[in-house]
Amino acid sequence: MKRTIESIRLLFRLVEGRLRSAILRLRGAKIGSKTTIGRRFHISRPWCLVAGERLMVEDDVFIKIESANAMIDLGDRVFIGRGTEMDITSKLKIGRDSLIAPGVFITDHNHGLEPDSNMNEQPSVSDPVRIGADVWIGAKATILPGVTIGDGAIIGANAVVSKDVPEQTIVAGVPAKPIGKRRETQKEIN
Repeated sequence: MKRTIESIRLLFRLVEGRLRSAILRLRGAKIGSKTTIGRRFHISRPWCLVAGERLMVEDDVFIKIESANAMIDLGDRVFIGRGTEMDITSKLKIGRDSLIAPGVFITDHNHGLEPDSNMNEQPSVSDPVRIGADVWIGAKATILPGVTIGDGAIIGANAVVSKDVPEQTIVAGVPAKPIGKRRETQKEIN
């Protein structure tokens, strides 16, 4: 009986998530089939979102798109964990099969730093963020403007990524620094 009730709950959540993705399409997002959107998802300017098939967005994800000219491009089978925030004024691209763990923050812009103006009057300075295919970004990591993360890279939990990460590289820390290579780590485990 418990198993049946749990199966019904899971089916209901799936249908509910697919309904939210259909509503997102009606609001102008270009997203592929079998996309599931979690509860309390918020996106400003949904027409700036392009996503492949089987996008999975957990609950409480917030995507703030600051400009009508901005673009977020998500590949097939991207997973975005609970409580993730993306703050984009220019461009964010995430490749296929990438995993974004809960609580990640990604931004492509910063305040200007001119000494003759107050911080709240500074213009925004943008630099696109590119995240490759098959990337895993650990919980509560921060990805800063202008960063390119190569295919197959792994970003450790709580890392602050301010520089490019080569493909298949594992980084961790504040600021994030290389701690290994993905393929080397897999060989050590086997």
